[in-house]
Amino acid sequence: MTATTELPSWPEGLTRVPYWVFQREDVYAAEQQKLFRGPHWNYLCLESELTDPGQYRTTFLGDTPVIVSRGRDGELYAFENRCAHRGALIALDTQGTATEFTCVYHAWTYSVEGELTGVAFKDGIKGKGGMPESFCMARHWPRKLRLAVVHGLIFGSFDNDVPDVEDYFGEEILDRIERVLGGRTPVVLGRFTQMLPNNWKLYVENVKDSYHASILHLFFTTFELNKLSMRGGIIVSPDGGHHVSYSAIDREAEQDGSYSEQKIRSDSGYRLADPSLLDGFPECGDDTTLQILSTFPAFVLQQIQNSVAVRQILPRGVASTELNWTLLGFEEDTEEQRRVRLKQANLVGSAGYISMEDGCVGGFVQRGVAGAADQSAVLQMGGATAESSESRVTEASVRGFWQAYLAAMDMRAANGASA
Repeated sequence: MTATTELPSWPEGLTRVPYWVFQREDVYAAEQQKLFRGPHWNYLCLESELTDPGQYRTTFLGDTPVIVSRGRDGELYAFENRCAHRGALIALDTQGTATEFTCVYHAWTYSVEGELTGVAFKDGIKGKGGMPESFCMARHWPRKLRLAVVHGLIFGSFDNDVPDVEDYFGEEILDRIERVLGGRTPVVLGRFTQMLPNNWKLYVENVKDSYHASILHLFFTTFELNKLSMRGGIIVSPDGGHHVSYSAIDREAEQDGSYSEQKIRSDSGYRLADPSLLDGFPECGDDTTLQILSTFPAFVLQQIQNSVAVRQILPRGVASTELNWTLLGFEEDTEEQRRVRLKQANLVGSAGYISMEDGCVGGFVQRGVAGAADQSAVLQMGGATAESSESRVTEASVRGFWQAYLAAMDMRAANGASA
């Protein structure tokens, strides 16, 4: 898609989101080009997974397969996981250590830095066949990515004109990443991968929606982990694309009667057979027990109690999303702290006590709007702007995503102005 005139009009402002944006193949194709291969930083993997020369991980930038490696010179490299010959994957394993990569199809060989170093039978056999003399291997390297490392998180972009990562994220977001990861060495405790039956943007909306968390998630309010009446707030970056939602221990809020007055399902009588699941320790030297941070377009860093994780959101078609969770501990953890983290790993993931509802509610929306492409969602909670707030009873962060989305996609609202 190159022209927005091919699409229906976007409703005026940020308080309406048309359902066709979750349904159209041309929109999905444009997102791959403009968001995932455009001038944006997308999360790839952890630096701590690539400590030695030759170590690599395969990952994705949108739907484009990518290899991230530690070169022989100790530097990080990333390049498209696609053989320049006939397009087959270069590396088939999720991770490993290699001296070189050889395509299984026709044995074209690549260095761990992403350079084409060998072509099988390049000179033919017995003077016959082979590549023409004009063939230049240096012109057939896989596309390389620009990389940036933020407190151990590796981000990549296919666009060399992407702003420097400090400018892209901004000081407030970088400070909140540092709060969780700064001065510590991440260790992978485990991974979850789940397939969500919905468009990737519905999950991004869910992550940014601080309003739903203690309503949808029975566990949050039942065990006093997160209530909208607790101390906290949201941070929305000036361009709208990045956000932080956070809450802190507040004993008065634990006695607050707002939820029972609303008669919503999150006020329950359920109890844990093993209450030690919720025993923990101060995570970052403060009282904040929940911080959900997202960066545009599709990355999440979470701290829920002592459950620290990164989430990579990968589009897998108009109505399918791959969600990769990487649960983290730190080399600096004590044995007891590591045990706490492993227990609290039960809070998140596809069957997590907290996050299990998020795995299905996006599908409920995808199914619910199937016949409503000409209708729109309503995003008026907390007003009409995309600004930081001391209240979490707001959809400002969701509106912020759409503000950044419209700008990045070069779409315009019905009033003629880009939102």
